[in-house]
Amino acid sequence: MDFLFELILQVLGEFLLQVLVETAFEIGVRSLADTYRRRHNPLLATIGYAMWGAIAGGISLLFLPHPLVTGPVFRRVGLVAIPLMSAVAMSLIGRWREGKGQNLVKLDRFGYAFVFAFAMTLVRFRVLH
Repeated sequence: MDFLFELILQVLGEFLLQVLVETAFEIGVRSLADTYRRRHNPLLATIGYAMWGAIAGGISLLFLPHPLVTGPVFRRVGLVAIPLMSAVAMSLIGRWREGKGQNLVKLDRFGYAFVFAFAMTLVRFRVLH
């Protein structure tokens, strides 16, 4: 029972880390959104969000230098599951913002949020592996 509780807390911690970093990044992007009104190339935007996610993963290592999810199997599952959960959370935030009539940024969409979160998780996984 303790093992299951510990596992749930580890996954929840990693998930919250992802959502907090993505939300902070999204707030920063939102503040710049009005500055850049032209359309962007989706491929370049995807590459950019992957790079920013990797940078966020590197920065997160300064504050959390140990893996939050322990156990090799759970870390591999978390490599995909946690970014999926983060992307769902960010897309739900995007729907909420859309319902309030706010402009959306790319991180409010599932695909871009997943790319950002996956890159962040991949950096943490590779460095802490």
